Amino acid sequence: MSKSKLEYIWLDGSQPTQALRSKTRIVENFSGKLDDCPMWSFDGSSTYLLAGNISDLLLKPVFICPDPARKHNAYLVMCEVLNPDGTPHPSNARATIDSDDDDFWFGYEQEYFLYDPCTNMPLGFPVGGQPEPQGPYYCGVGAKYAFGRNIVEEHFDLCIEAGLNIEGINAEVAPGQWEFQIFSKGAKLAGDEIWVARYLLERVAEKYGIIVELHPKPLGRDADWNGSGMHANFSNGKMRSCGDKKVFDEICMEFGKHVAEHIAVYGAYNDQRLIGKHETASINDFSWGVSNRGASIRIPVGTVDDGWCGRLEDRRPASNSDPYKVGSIIVQSVKASGHF
Repeated sequence: MSKSKLEYIWLDGSQPTQALRSKTRIVENFSGKLDDCPMWSFDGSSTYLLAGNISDLLLKPVFICPDPARKHNAYLVMCEVLNPDGTPHPSNARATIDSDDDDFWFGYEQEYFLYDPCTNMPLGFPVGGQPEPQGPYYCGVGAKYAFGRNIVEEHFDLCIEAGLNIEGINAEVAPGQWEFQIFSKGAKLAGDEIWVARYLLERVAEKYGIIVELHPKPLGRDADWNGSGMHANFSNGKMRSCGDKKVFDEICMEFGKHVAEHIAVYGAYNDQRLIGKHETASINDFSWGVSNRGASIRIPVGTVDDGWCGRLEDRRPASNSDPYKVGSIIVQSVKASGHF
């Protein structure tokens, strides 16, 4: 009789940003298939999701992949949180995604900092001082410019071994700041993969005693450093095949009608990052433009070169944003434009 380790992962009720939680169960003679993952319960009152004497909530498995960091038949199981009656809990943003197929494609660029808990500063920042200004760190190489690469590379390998559709990594513009990219077909699956990739990153960093910092401007609003985003590249079948600039302009115009709704789910403290500097548009403005990283939405030059067939990049989502919420509002706005 074989035994498998299933790590159930879910989002708690922390405010203003939900955090990851997980626990392990043993399943005998497990097939490795999502359909054979049993429902499970947990204590909602200990995870900021419920108060009172009735505290049971349910974990509904929605995504499974191998857990390459563990031995002996181990799996990672991303879950939605349900109420005891089986309805989605209010914290369950995945259930709000109005898309049941893979017509919408997403590519998320997840930026983050690695922090030294002893100094409470990013790796590479000298104690009591500042490193040389940003410039040499982006895609930098060597001990003078790259900090935490061992964690980044180990995480990269684990994502590949887990079967996640990770597409690349790079050092970002500040010391100790990095990025990975995830692509997926379907807003729900894209969110699943980002959350599992974040989970694996937390586990690797935990091993080294390093903190993963997803605050969009951890060094402060006025610091002369880029913040961290989770740029959302997106398309649907019409965008990938239309060959019409008007389609892209009308989608962008529709997004401009829903700025408040987008900003509301694009991450806490994003006002400290979206200041019109450091490759961002101001949170108070809305704009779009070809190759413009200072716009709210960038139209990649590849979309133009391919005859107006391709994708858009919403540059506003923060590094701590929930990809389920980001995907949900993007799908809603594209559909509101009529181009789907």
